[in-house]
Amino acid sequence: MAMHNPPHPGAFIQEVYLVPNGISGRELAQKLGVAASTLNRVLNEASAVSPEMALRLSKALGRTPESWLTMQHHYDLWQAKKTVNLREVAKIKFSFA
Repeated sequence: MAMHNPPHPGAFIQEVYLVPNGISGRELAQKLGVAASTLNRVLNEASAVSPEMALRLSKALGRTPESWLTMQHHYDLWQAKKTVNLREVAKIKFSFA
């Protein structure tokens, strides 16, 4: 099932975890064991959630590492669909399959 405009994991973290619970990005970065600037790039949607960050987020916030990576994947694919020009891409016709 296709998602409509999925959120970046950074926006999700802010809206679901940080803002409602009064937690700062710096505090979360400390709990994750990463530099505040590293987490800030994710929160500001300038960086993607890496597998390593997904493991850290999973332990600190819950959800599975796979769910964090899936959220990032959905966001990235949505962004690509808005910008990638596929007009010159042709389908290959196979004689077997």
